Amino acid sequence: MAERLYDVLQRDSRSFENERPAERRSLGTCRDFALMLCSMLRCQGIPARIRCGFAAYFGGKWEDHWVCEYWDARAGLWRLGDAQVDQMLTLRNRIEFDPADVPRIAFLTAGEAWLRCRAIQSDPILFGHGDVTGLWFVKVNVCRDHYALNDNETSSWDRWREASQAERSVPQKEITLLDDLATHPAQKLMEIRQNWMT
Repeated sequence: MAERLYDVLQRDSRSFENERPAERRSLGTCRDFALMLCSMLRCQGIPARIRCGFAAYFGGKWEDHWVCEYWDARAGLWRLGDAQVDQMLTLRNRIEFDPADVPRIAFLTAGEAWLRCRAIQSDPILFGHGDVTGLWFVKVNVCRDHYALNDNETSSWDRWREASQAERSVPQKEITLLDDLATHPAQKLMEIRQNWMT
């Protein structure tokens, strides 16, 4: 995050309280936004963690997405915050909720999505990234969410874009493990073979 903040200041040296024009902003993905918010909340003593799952507010399907989950001590519950949702996205996507309190019906953790697909409550083809969808993609996010909840960087094996079409499946032998990870994503870190993701 220090490198990210440095990049922001290199592009525009004003205080972080100032909104930056698009051409002076640092580029990032949803995971970068979630991690930045998580880091800032933790620095203020607020329990926070990043979550991998799917958002329903970017288009017609459940889009691969990362958000920050933080503890609301006053209410005694975990809330979802999406730091990527700014005024432009709010207007373009007609988002009507407070991005600091994303409704649980608008974002599903990967495990929730997996369990809904397994119970035939949702069609796996509705979950993914762009035109890459299906139960295999939900599997990838179940593993990424498990790693995130264990404070582990996933990028060393997170290479789903490299997987061939033939590799984009969920073998029957993995179902029990994935059901368990989906139900208990914060369990002790389970090492996943590097080639298991592709």
